[in-house]
Amino acid sequence: MFEEPYRWVEAVGNRRQYLDEQFQQGSPVVAVSYADGILLLTVSRGTPKLYEIYDRIGLGGMGHPADLEKLRFNVLEMAHVEGFNRSPSDVTGSRMVKYGLAPLIKQAFEEVYKAPFIVKILLAELGTKAERDAFITINYDGTFEESTECAAVAATSDIQADVIRSLQQQSGLAGASLGQAVEAALQAWAVGSLSQRKEMDTPDQDDRKNNTRAASSPDAATIEAHLRETLAEKTIECAVLERTAPGSSKYRAIQSGQLKSLLPGFFNT
Repeated sequence: MFEEPYRWVEAVGNRRQYLDEQFQQGSPVVAVSYADGILLLTVSRGTPKLYEIYDRIGLGGMGHPADLEKLRFNVLEMAHVEGFNRSPSDVTGSRMVKYGLAPLIKQAFEEVYKAPFIVKILLAELGTKAERDAFITINYDGTFEESTECAAVAATSDIQADVIRSLQQQSGLAGASLGQAVEAALQAWAVGSLSQRKEMDTPDQDDRKNNTRAASSPDAATIEAHLRETLAEKTIECAVLERTAPGSSKYRAIQSGQLKSLLPGFFNT
């Protein structure tokens, strides 16, 4: 009887190790406020990772496509029920997370005899002004963080911090154009992807902690080369929540034709 709590803690630790391994090759998802709204961006092999949830709310995720789709459907249904029974103003990202997604993910993670959700989720909620934009990230264990200006989910918390740091170092994004936001988000994505590759190439966990974070940020040439290499096999998925868009729904996926005109200049050379 006295061993049961220990066994549960051990089982949870094993689940963390298992889930961490599942995200080793996952593609980061980046979201950032710009002058006219919020940009969501990731790079993938074609499986969608960005979705509309409700009017001013978008979702990005990484992990198992089936788990992401199940959770997306749950939060989508919750949002529309809330909007119908109450009012559209009651449908907020914070409410969706605190009363819907986070408890569901936490329960699945802690029930050690059932499969956990292999997902990390980012919710972006468009405000009436840029300073009112809100971001929430949810980890595979149901813990979540709220932020403003930008957010990201990535394979590890260290890589996620690298992505955020890259975005924060690019000042003036709140007043940036969509093209400038795409360039900043792509650069941040590349920083995270390179950091992820470096962690995978460093077999010892202690060495990863000591050396990876101490390494300098990649230079522009390294980022450009990495993006060229990656995008030869994968595609950019991009969506926006537009503040001035007509109607109640502000979400719009950016099609390849428009995206091409928004990419940094080196893609056209």
